[in-house]
Amino acid sequence: MYSFDWAVFWKYLWPVTALQDPLIRSGLIVTVAVSIIAQLLGVILGLFAALGKMSKIGPLKVLAEAYIWYFRGTPLLVQMMLLFFGLGVTHIYNFPDIHLGAIMISGAIQAGTLALAINEGAYMAEIVRAGIEAIDPGQLEAAKSLGMPYSLSMRRIILPQAAKVIIPPLGNEFNNMMKTTSIMTVISAAELFFAFTQVNARLFQPFELFIAASFYYLALTTIWSFVQSWIESSLGERKSVVHTPGFLQRVFTFKGVH
Repeated sequence: MYSFDWAVFWKYLWPVTALQDPLIRSGLIVTVAVSIIAQLLGVILGLFAALGKMSKIGPLKVLAEAYIWYFRGTPLLVQMMLLFFGLGVTHIYNFPDIHLGAIMISGAIQAGTLALAINEGAYMAEIVRAGIEAIDPGQLEAAKSLGMPYSLSMRRIILPQAAKVIIPPLGNEFNNMMKTTSIMTVISAAELFFAFTQVNARLFQPFELFIAASFYYLALTTIWSFVQSWIESSLGERKSVVHTPGFLQRVFTFKGVH
């Protein structure tokens, strides 16, 4: 009959003792850092892909649609393996270890972060596109009639308003990103789950250790949920505040029309 080892469980559940293990400490740092970097890159890629998909330039539109179609339609696990092992074996690109002083960023971490970012960009593209399309197209037409270039109109008028629609699902995507980093263990990237598997290889207490690991991910996503709720409530308060009409509203508002 299996006997649950409470000593191992509490040691690796309680941060004060668990983070004394350099594997767990570095794994936690890598997970948080990769999540932030991959999400930021994903948002940038998603923005360009969304604008490309909405573009009237044929090749640009086709390229953006092909990118979204492929990376939304294939498993992230396959994409990560293809990026790390596929590029390496064909000598297209070998991810070298990067040394930044005392910090070493392995090729596996680089490849995993890039794979997460590219995959996330395909999903963010649809979120960004939906946010842009939620804005009254008349505002873009009004800006165009004033001689404002498309890029400036997007930057000054459309995207700031679309951000209110984009941010809630973006927060959910980041929440998911922190959990999805665990897939990086297949390429031996030293993130949190990989760290726990290494500890398990030493102690062979999978039940205790992986329950403890699950609570670390739960803690990360719970903390972010509070941050996300605060951000969304702040946006809600701003939307409810009565403000003076903007420049375009004043230009295109006529007396007697309400």
